[in-house]
Amino acid sequence: MQTLVVEKDTDVRDFLPLNGTDHLELYVGNAKQSAHFYKTAFGFETVAYAGPETGLRDRASYVLQQGKIRLVLTTPLNSEGLIIDHIKKHGDGVKILALWVDDAYQAYEETVKRGAVSYQEPKTLTDEFGEVRTAGIYTYGETVHLFVERKNYKGAFMPGYVAVEGGYKPGGTGLLYIDHCVGNVGWNRMNEAVKWYEDVMGFKNILSFDDKQINTEYSALMSKVMSNKNGYVKFPINEPAEGKKKSQIEEYLEFYEGEGVQHIAVATHDIIQTVRDMKVRGVEFLSPPPKAYYETLLERVGKIDEDIAPLQELGILVDYDEEGYLLQIFTKPVQDRPTLFFEIIQRKGAQSFGAGNFKALFESLEREQELRGNL
Repeated sequence: MQTLVVEKDTDVRDFLPLNGTDHLELYVGNAKQSAHFYKTAFGFETVAYAGPETGLRDRASYVLQQGKIRLVLTTPLNSEGLIIDHIKKHGDGVKILALWVDDAYQAYEETVKRGAVSYQEPKTLTDEFGEVRTAGIYTYGETVHLFVERKNYKGAFMPGYVAVEGGYKPGGTGLLYIDHCVGNVGWNRMNEAVKWYEDVMGFKNILSFDDKQINTEYSALMSKVMSNKNGYVKFPINEPAEGKKKSQIEEYLEFYEGEGVQHIAVATHDIIQTVRDMKVRGVEFLSPPPKAYYETLLERVGKIDEDIAPLQELGILVDYDEEGYLLQIFTKPVQDRPTLFFEIIQRKGAQSFGAGNFKALFESLEREQELRGNL
């Protein structure tokens, strides 16, 4: 199967208009410590909080922000309930991919009508700053899409949260917005997941890669990139493929104990400075590709604005398409289970996802898997 670029949809009607990603909510074992990590290492800032002090008895949540990126870190306060059950099974991970919409009630009605399973019926939250309307549906695994309508709200995050000012602010690292979020699904599940996004969400499959394109000596995967009509929201979906040894997708499914979000890609305008800052703060990145990768870089991708030396020093990868090129690098997993990790990406025109780097990326991932005894 060749890389597929789907032509732009000529149907202007969009039954599920999306303005972008509103926030990502992660269920974590200790939100206070996780917040400190993401602030120190990634440069986020705490902007809102909910917990016992705000009337919640079962959980605490910290809202972190940098640029347009919001992470909500939620931890349970007792040994019973859906949050602790999720953490016990999956470890720290993304529970909610929240989407910013103009009408949360309509988004819910349209998707449920098309076969979505309800997670949360529409509800309106109010406080002195206005109202936020939300509703949610399940996608792959136990992951949720929450529709968030906040056009009539002026508070820090949403009702039930209080604004946080002052405190520990180590400064940002240049992260701007969420570029895409990648989900891993089980064996022979990708086409089903793709059809779900097409039928329920109105997404289009804009790129496809098979195991002949994404493989190494030992492992392989298949991937399809799903995008909403305006291109503001993109969800690549990965499925394992047969190989000599266990792929990193299989490793994820084993340790996450199910399907879920594999990585979060965050954009920057200066990847060299961002990665340098993050390395100084303790973020661990995958090992760089061999020297030969950079010796032939310009032959493969053409002229680029950046010097090769800092890219090689930091292990930043480069790929291109007909629109331009991109630079990207991947962190190691941000928890002990080899599951969720982050991608730092800078686009210089390219709208693709680094297919030319898949082999180098996989080989780096396999080196880490071998150290863990999971290859």
